[in-house]
Amino acid sequence: MRKPRAAVGSGHRRQAASQERRQKHAKSNSQAKPSACDGLARQPEEVVLQASVSPYHLFRDIAEVTAFRRSLLSWYDQEKRDLPWRRRVGRRGAGTVVWVSEVMLQQTQVATVINYYTGWMQEVNQLWAGLGYYSRGRRLQEGARKVVEELGGHMPRTAETLQQLLPGVGRYTAGAIASIAFGQATGVVDGNVARVLCRVRAIGADPSSTLVSQRLWGLAQQLVDPARPGDFNQAAMELGATVCTPQRPLCSQCPVQSLCRARQRVEREQLLASRSLSGNPDVEECALNTGQCQLCLPASEPWDQTLGVVNFPRKASRKPPREESSATCVLEQPGALGGAQILLVQRPNSGLLAGLWEFPSVTWEPSEQLQRKALLQELQRWAGPLPATRLRHLGEVVHTFSHIKLTYQVYGLALEGQTPVTTVPAGARWLTQEEFHTAAVSTAMKKVFRVYQGQQPGTCKGSKRSQVSSPCSRKKPCMGQQVLDNFFRPHISTDASNLNSAAQ
Repeated sequence: MRKPRAAVGSGHRRQAASQERRQKHAKSNSQAKPSACDGLARQPEEVVLQASVSPYHLFRDIAEVTAFRRSLLSWYDQEKRDLPWRRRVGRRGAGTVVWVSEVMLQQTQVATVINYYTGWMQEVNQLWAGLGYYSRGRRLQEGARKVVEELGGHMPRTAETLQQLLPGVGRYTAGAIASIAFGQATGVVDGNVARVLCRVRAIGADPSSTLVSQRLWGLAQQLVDPARPGDFNQAAMELGATVCTPQRPLCSQCPVQSLCRARQRVEREQLLASRSLSGNPDVEECALNTGQCQLCLPASEPWDQTLGVVNFPRKASRKPPREESSATCVLEQPGALGGAQILLVQRPNSGLLAGLWEFPSVTWEPSEQLQRKALLQELQRWAGPLPATRLRHLGEVVHTFSHIKLTYQVYGLALEGQTPVTTVPAGARWLTQEEFHTAAVSTAMKKVFRVYQGQQPGTCKGSKRSQVSSPCSRKKPCMGQQVLDNFFRPHISTDASNLNSAAQ
């Protein structure tokens, strides 16, 4: 079989992460409910669900399930990507490794995560800056502390206990850790798996809806291989990331194409369009596909011949991010030992970019006069009296988060010929420019700083000075890499030993 293209960027755990956020306040009720096709006792919700679902969207018998498992695992054994966290599975500390990698992979592409994973260190936020969704890092740190301090260094080994006992661990992450690190036969559903299952069983409804999500989890639990649950789950994710991709799936390279109802639908439509056969081709289809089946394509969005298998699934249209504006200022002063220092303040511990450091900022004001006044008041709150006449508007930066499009009006103020400020209130600090590049700041703040640097005398836009890179992208191993090496090497330090024991 021809090797599939390198990771095309799907590696997202987008759906899984969204579900886990919704579940974090409902831990006591978070155990996965068995599906009607699991062979387990059906819950009342399943009875209702079963009445509106055709067998067309299910797997008919154990022979079909076995064929799916065998084909997928055989493909995975030959084609799986060599990812750093996979090398640790089966060895000491596997639970911690899977935990860290799965949290990083939530809503972030595999290609992006590899470099950050390699640069992992105990000070989570510092190296997490730029990876996005920063609350993941804090929850990961909280969970590690709980394992060490409250659970005697023993990491829970089942999906149920992982989800119940560890903060920030929802249904997907718990299932991934339990199956990959500890061999529990539990299925998982992330964005990749959801797409694979929707196409294999011709599920066209929105996979993020409660009804469809419940069905997908049931299918995942039915399919997971009891002998190799971790490999099976990774294989399903791998298939979605490299072959069954969102826009350009490589159906000819798919190991389960003979079982794929989306592919069968494509062939059926092609036959009908060509009029090469009289009457309807003898191809199985959903008997309820008259607007009654809640898993079929919505009646308002019929089959689109140009999309092929990409007809499945049809996702609900996303709301555009809301637009907000802010003014921020880079305040610079001469350093006590030479060089320049810039002022950073810490964001609150909740909300957007919680706990990260940023330049002093205020919400947008309707006039420039009011904007400058509000910004100066904010600066003086942290640094004392300042020369208002030196405040300069430098430009703007637009940065889009997952749900907010934020425009920063960038200002600069340089304190020259004044006695450096040596004391600041709690929640603020002066850093050198070198320290700024390795601090826990967001990508948006790095953009702001590039605008500031580009306006300084002798600095051109696009120069090396104005370029900001990840602290672990340098050729020489950084502190984060050194700590990572200790983190995963037993008996190097007390902290590393404790955290490694947490995975046992």
